[in-house]
Amino acid sequence: MTLTISSPVCGSVIALSAVPDRVFAEAIVGPGTAVDPGETATVTAIAPISGTLKVLKPHAYVVVTAAGQGVLVHLGIDTVELAGRGFELHAEAGDEVRIGDPLITWDTAPSREAGKSVIVPVILLDADADSLSVTDAAAVSAGEPLIAMQ
Repeated sequence: MTLTISSPVCGSVIALSAVPDRVFAEAIVGPGTAVDPGETATVTAIAPISGTLKVLKPHAYVVVTAAGQGVLVHLGIDTVELAGRGFELHAEAGDEVRIGDPLITWDTAPSREAGKSVIVPVILLDADADSLSVTDAAAVSAGEPLIAMQ
């Protein structure tokens, strides 16, 4: 069975190895890809899969399917240092969510002003990189297929 992970944000698809953070770039957290929202001022990050919202922080969230596959979405790099500035949460940890549900609205201005990258890594937790295929599209809209996992 194939699990399709939708893009949580609109933007350009970039290789995980191009993410300006070693932990993501070297797939230490897990395999995946990333989306660069470019110059977009306000980003609405959505649920990339249906499941339970296990973790919800202003800058990151994890949704886990009923089968136990987790997907981490990290809004920017080192944005945890902003202590929630620029992020508005639309859900709570423990909520059941469906693909496309808005989870966080991100005003990217505080991140940019602090010199943070706005690249959004999308990571499959406890997954084998060989079981993933990333879209070959140069750009995606939120909700469009981003990663397929066999």
